[in-house]
This record gives sequence, structure tokens and C-alpha cells, in this order.
Amino acid sequence: MSDANAGRKAGFKWGPFTLRIPFLQARWCWPEGLQGVLVAAATGLALVPIMTGYFGLSFEQAVAASLIHSVLISSAILVFGEPYAPGWITPALPLVLSFVIGGFDCPELRFQAMTALSLDFAFIVILLGVTGLGNRFMLWLPAPLKGGIILGAAIAAFKRVFLDDADKYLLAQPISTTLACVVCLLLAFSLPLQRLRDSNRFVRTLASLGLLPGFLLAALVGPLVGEIDYDIQWGVLLPPVHEVWAKASPLAIGWPDVSLLLQCLPLALVAYIILFGDLVTGNEVLRQSADQRPDDPVDINPARSHLSVGIRNVLMALTAPFFPTQGSLWAGVHVIVVQRWQRGRESMDQLFSGLASYYVMGLPAMFLLLPLLTGLKPLMGIALSLTLVLTGFACGFVAMAIPRNPTERGVVLLTGVAIAVFPAWVGLLVGIGATVALTGFSPTTDSRVS
Repeated sequence: MSDANAGRKAGFKWGPFTLRIPFLQARWCWPEGLQGVLVAAATGLALVPIMTGYFGLSFEQAVAASLIHSVLISSAILVFGEPYAPGWITPALPLVLSFVIGGFDCPELRFQAMTALSLDFAFIVILLGVTGLGNRFMLWLPAPLKGGIILGAAIAAFKRVFLDDADKYLLAQPISTTLACVVCLLLAFSLPLQRLRDSNRFVRTLASLGLLPGFLLAALVGPLVGEIDYDIQWGVLLPPVHEVWAKASPLAIGWPDVSLLLQCLPLALVAYIILFGDLVTGNEVLRQSADQRPDDPVDINPARSHLSVGIRNVLMALTAPFFPTQGSLWAGVHVIVVQRWQRGRESMDQLFSGLASYYVMGLPAMFLLLPLLTGLKPLMGIALSLTLVLTGFACGFVAMAIPRNPTERGVVLLTGVAIAVFPAWVGLLVGIGATVALTGFSPTTDSRVS
């Protein structure tokens, strides 16, 4: 490879990070770009109903906040040089919504709680990343307690969909939402379909599209059953970022006090445990494929990853705080991009080209197009329910695979229920107490976290 081409791929180093210029040091890949416009739009806007329903934002302001979140997420690839498809810390989302919406009455206090969570989380991530204590912490954490935290996220996700917000989303569009959830669960987790996917190209292609097939099917069926009414408008939306700043930024509404920062600390610690698992998953996917692409070496650097996540959470806390939208991995997208990358340069020039294309080169144009936004508006509740149901299912089977005997399974269940029902610090205390009393506080021996 020539020095000029190597330089084109390498990007510009700044500290431990690497800046890549879109379309120059990260080429456009049509398959990833087209999927990104559709799938990222549906998922990136899934929180709009929450922001309009509980945080006092208008539809346009909520879209502007989602735009800020998406630009920060894509900066993980283009600005910080992270070799993962970044996304939310999705398993923590239902826990955060229960804590913030259930614990605070007005939008201003809820945004201050989101700021406190983001700053606490950034402090933990940066501290453990710089000192290298992250690996030691995860090795120290007993398996039943880790499983209970993950199961707590699963229970909280189902509780949010089927109880807390059932009247707003599930019961408002029961057929469309159920159809979307069933199709996506089948494509993502069905063992018979997984066996069929190995021999059937159509099923394999359908499954590789993640949330899109179920979401599009709901979009088609919804109008037929009277649950969805489209009002598509034409033009371009100029997101009112300054209005989001005035309603959400701590520089405008005031900073959370010390007591709120302390109150949010246990939940931020729970989110870090989930984040660490995402980093382990992302690294394993890359390591399994890297041998097939020696021409495009990937730099895995846990300290850099911690710093990237920490900095993005600080920036989010200052502009449009909504935790936990600044994580390290969107696992489904990461697997899809890496699988095509590993086939060779004829399929994908370099990993960063595929990743940047999926995130539409850092500026998600779908947040500016009114036809797309207004077309997706009646589907956003479905997207949110779908995200939470898939998260709950995935977290559930991961959590139940961790315990090694009946006693540990009981501890995982008790801890999970406590974390989903009580404040995070109470749930953690219950989990620690149950672990010590019933199984003993034995460090994790899983070498994958090292």
C-alpha cells in the first residue's frame, strides 16, 4: 500500500484519538448508507415521544435534541476514531426512565437529573479508563450480582412497555406494535429461523436488516387497521437547537445540586457495568474478524474508548442531557458492518468507511427532512416499544445464562426485581446483601472481561 493511501486511511491523530474526514478518509458505502438512513432514523427518533410527553419539549425541539445526540454518537467514529458502531446503553434506558420520570415531577428537574446522571457516568468512565481500574472492577464483581443487574434492566423494560406507559404506546396501537415486536423477535432470536438463515439467502438478508422489517410491516398494516394516520409535510426542518438549550442545558436552567449528583451515582454505576459488557462484546466481534482483514488493522484501545464515552457524555450534559444515549456499541449494527468488512476490500474498503456510512457520515440528514420526519411521527411510539421489548428479551436471556446453580439463579431474580422496582441504590444494596449471604462474594472468573 502506498504511503499516500496509508495516510488517507490513517486520519489525523490528536492525542489518543483519530479524526477522519468524511468521504475522504472514510469512503461512502451504499449498502450501509441506505440501511443507516432508514434504521437510524427510526431508532434515533424513538425517544421523541418520551421527550414530548414527559420533558416538556415540542416535536420540533425533541427532533433537535435527537439530532444533537446522533451527531455526538457519530463523532465516536469520525472524531475519536472508535472502531465500533456506537449507540445507546440501551439496557440502562428503562431503569433511567423509571428513575427520572417516576422520581421528579417537572421537566426542569427531570433534565437536571439527566445532567447529573450524564456527569456522574462520565466521571466514572473517565476515572476507570485513565487508571485502568475498569477491568479490575469487572473481575471483582460477582457473577450473580452482574446477572441481577442485567435482569433488572430486562424487567424494567417490560414494565415500561406493558404497565407504566401501556396506555400511551402499546394500547394506543396494539396491532401495529404487537406485529412489529413479533416479527423482530422472530428474526433476531428464533432458533428455527436461525437454522433457516444459514441455507436461505432471503431470510439471511431479512434478518440482517435488524429492526427495519418489523417496523416497515407495522407502518404498512397500521393505516389498514386504523391505528396510524399519516400527515406527511414537505420541506426542510431547521431544528431549534437554541430552544433545546434554553429548556434543557444546565447552563440555562441551572446545575444539579450535590445531593442529586449523589442520588444518581448508583444508577450511573449500573450503567457502567452494562457499558463494559458492550465493550467486551464489540472487541470480541472485531477480534473474530480481524484475521481476515490484515490489510486494514484495527486499533482496540480500552482507555481511548473510556475517554471517548466520557467526553461525549459531558458534551451531551452541557447541551441536550438525555442519559443513556451516549454509549459505546449498537451491537446489531456492529455485527452487520463487521461481517461485510471481513469479506475483503472488494466488499468494504475499510471498516471506518462502513461505520461512517451507516451513521450518514456524521450528520444525520433524516433529522432535517420534513417528509421523513412527519412520515415517521406516528410510528415513533412503535419504535420505542420495539426497542424496549427487544432490549428486555436480550437482557433476559443474557442474565439467565450467568448463574451457575439454583441459588445463584434465585439471587439474580431477587436482585433483578429489586433493581427494577426500587431506586438503584436500594436495588444494589439488596443485590450485594443477597450475594454475600446466599452465594458468598466470589469475584468473577470469566476471562472475557480481562
